[in-house]
Amino acid sequence: MHQKHAKLSLSNVGNFGRNEWAVLGTPCGNIKKLAFQLTEIFSASWKVGYVDADHQNADAKPEGSNLRGSALKHGAALAFTDKIAFGRFDSKAKLDAHHYPPLFNEMDLVLVNGNHFKAKRQIVVVDPKKAESLKRKLDRLTDVQLILLVEGVQKIPAFLKEHIRDISSIPVFKIDEVEKIAAFLNQKLQAAIPPLNGLALAGGKSLRMGKDKGLLNYHGKPQRDFLFESMSKFCEETFISCRPDQVAEISKTHPALPDSFLDLGPFGAILSAFREQPNKAWLVIACDLPLLEGETLKFLIENRNPSSVATAFYNPATGFPEPLITIWEPKSYLLLLQFLVRTYSCPRKVLINSNIQLLNTPNPAVLKNVNKPEELEEIREILKLKAR
Repeated sequence: MHQKHAKLSLSNVGNFGRNEWAVLGTPCGNIKKLAFQLTEIFSASWKVGYVDADHQNADAKPEGSNLRGSALKHGAALAFTDKIAFGRFDSKAKLDAHHYPPLFNEMDLVLVNGNHFKAKRQIVVVDPKKAESLKRKLDRLTDVQLILLVEGVQKIPAFLKEHIRDISSIPVFKIDEVEKIAAFLNQKLQAAIPPLNGLALAGGKSLRMGKDKGLLNYHGKPQRDFLFESMSKFCEETFISCRPDQVAEISKTHPALPDSFLDLGPFGAILSAFREQPNKAWLVIACDLPLLEGETLKFLIENRNPSSVATAFYNPATGFPEPLITIWEPKSYLLLLQFLVRTYSCPRKVLINSNIQLLNTPNPAVLKNVNKPEELEEIREILKLKAR
């Protein structure tokens, strides 16, 4: 059957982010108050975004200014203002679900004023002041997971019971029980932490070494096999990253994940993994780290910060993050693509210029990589000494 477009794995991003919640059914002031209360609770552990509509006249005179409106009022299409404590963009462009996600890419939670915007999950507030308005928005209630009651309300109205399937199983809190609401959302965020896949990088041409580094024997078997087995102890699924011409050989013994972003080295391998499974985090390790052992992997995974773009080790030998023993979160996929658009194909550069969790490894020696024959002999001597 003819397929017009390429078949791609779908990302679970909604209108704004991966974990978005529209709050609707009560006046906007109540929604903003609740959103700000929740943000204060979450800000120490999660990055929170907020989506709202401003009812103020866009042409209002800015405080302390003789000019009316922003640069947009005078013909600009886009304006950025450095507010010192924060930055603000003003745009005339009509934005929608195709444009919002990149702006909220790094947010762990997006709280949305559901009176004005849709989101893939909803928190419904039962408030007589907005009952008629809520009745007109029933089509937005596609995945209601929490119901809140304003003061004085004891019952859920019949129109909601008729519209929401299995409403009896949905938790019900009072709107001022902010700690309970936060605990509910935090549980959802914890459950939504992406599972971890493993990617053993074995697709390089090993030009400096003169032989395939993935086939070098340090531990009684080819290094790519050793690395695959080590990662499989910690990961939901593990793959060997390779060139397309290696697939037939590697797939005889291990799951192979060939590059679909070609001629980009490790950068292309990471992008290819996200193209295959964009909703998983990827533990990416190169085959040229023969001193790497299970304790270091365990330390990295136990100290993973899913709120960051990536979790990586600081390499004291280079003074930079080490990109090829790193956990890359799904939110890094978009960043990698953005760097590629700007003609950068260095994973380390992405780490240096992004919000990451940077760790000090308990044993920096494990970060020593082997690319040349003389380095190979040095490592073999080290392994001999360790084996005694």
